[in-house]
Amino acid sequence: MAAGTEDVDAYGMPVVPAPAGAVSRKRRAIIDAALTEFLAQGYSAASMDAVTARSGVSKATVYKHFGSKERLFLAVVGGVLPRVYADLEPARSTLAAAPDLRSALVRLATDRARILLRPDVMALRRLVIGETDRFPQLGRLWSRIGHAMDDGPLTEAFAELAARGELDAPDPALAVRQLLAATVGVPQLPRTFSPEETIDEAELERVIGSGVDLFLARYAPGA
Repeated sequence: MAAGTEDVDAYGMPVVPAPAGAVSRKRRAIIDAALTEFLAQGYSAASMDAVTARSGVSKATVYKHFGSKERLFLAVVGGVLPRVYADLEPARSTLAAAPDLRSALVRLATDRARILLRPDVMALRRLVIGETDRFPQLGRLWSRIGHAMDDGPLTEAFAELAARGELDAPDPALAVRQLLAATVGVPQLPRTFSPEETIDEAELERVIGSGVDLFLARYAPGA
């Protein structure tokens, strides 16, 4: 058995210690090659020979670092997900200081849509959805990261706005889900199942603005 093949975190994701120097560069090459292969082929059809060829390292080196195709897949996807959400601006500080709540919500939802609708992020979303039955820990990881880095801070922001009387949101977590569903979710759903779907900037702004207006029709004080 390869070293570390039983090392997983509380969510079932492989724990792969980070090396340094030349070894680190080899691992980076493996991860980049594997991500390209998994996004293009999915898990089942992905070839470890193709990962080896893309990365420029030997198959023995790939297995030495990750132990198996399954561990490589989980480590690669689990490493990419936090980087997706790291691009999002902290919601709490943005909304708390906003002089115009509608404009701030439109900007926040538009920024999120631009990131989450990127072709690479949508491809990753499809990959995770397609493999969640086989690897349920991927779905749990996506949910955990999304909550910790996006939904959670946004829920705190809504709770603060509600305490100040700027939102009528007795359930801030539900309000967050409804805002994102009415804005980001509108263009995201069709692109999840039809990669060829596109949306231009003018249409995105129209959709987001309409979704925010729908949200405020329910949650603005006195609505």
